Amino acid sequence: MGYFEHDFEIGLKDVEKYNKLSNKAILSFFEDAGAYHSDSINFGLNNIVNTHLSWVLLGWKVKVLKRPVYSDKLHIKTWARSPEKFSTYRDFEVYNQNNELAIIATSKWVLVNTETGRISAIPEDVINNYKPDTKSVFSDSEAEIKKLSDPKKYSQEINYTVTRPQIDVNKHLHNIYYLDIANEALPENIYENNLFDSFEIMYKKQIRLHDTVKACYCFDEDTHKVVIKSLDDKKIHAIVILK
Repeated sequence: MGYFEHDFEIGLKDVEKYNKLSNKAILSFFEDAGAYHSDSINFGLNNIVNTHLSWVLLGWKVKVLKRPVYSDKLHIKTWARSPEKFSTYRDFEVYNQNNELAIIATSKWVLVNTETGRISAIPEDVINNYKPDTKSVFSDSEAEIKKLSDPKKYSQEINYTVTRPQIDVNKHLHNIYYLDIANEALPENIYENNLFDSFEIMYKKQIRLHDTVKACYCFDEDTHKVVIKSLDDKKIHAIVILK
């Protein structure tokens, strides 16, 4: 079993309303934990120059069971799960300083060749180094990240332009900032009165520096849904579900 564990402490930049851990900070901690795991088997960011392979995120599913607050210490456990030829899952468990399970999450990834930009089959030796497990933090019916649908009818829309601090090392909008766009699209009363203890993100098309996109909001099937699209409606960049 290739479990990887790491401790974090919640700082000022990680909290929002009521001094509670923000959903964006949750994703940031997950990113770091997963990256440190890859570093530990020599398949991390600094190894890309030799491997020419990079993990690309397809989606998140996160459930907050007990939301931590400022200065809390977190213990994050993560592991690779269910590898297939072209994709794999990574699951997370977050324990608070009282050793209570506070957050669970799963994420889906593909491996991309940095020279061709194409999805690559996951090499057998890479799979073996991660030592994947069959354990899922969600029940069998919820273990996979399913495709999210576009409702096509919205109650409001905003335009959003990407800035330099939001760009990652691949020169795309960093994945945690899609939550910023979704939050901007929410009606004020919905944003102010909810922390959203359950959320999902499906990434489809990359967004680049200074791109202006359209974020379309609706309340659909008992969830708050934001579809991030190109201004001409021809491309869906991402779909965010907040509950």
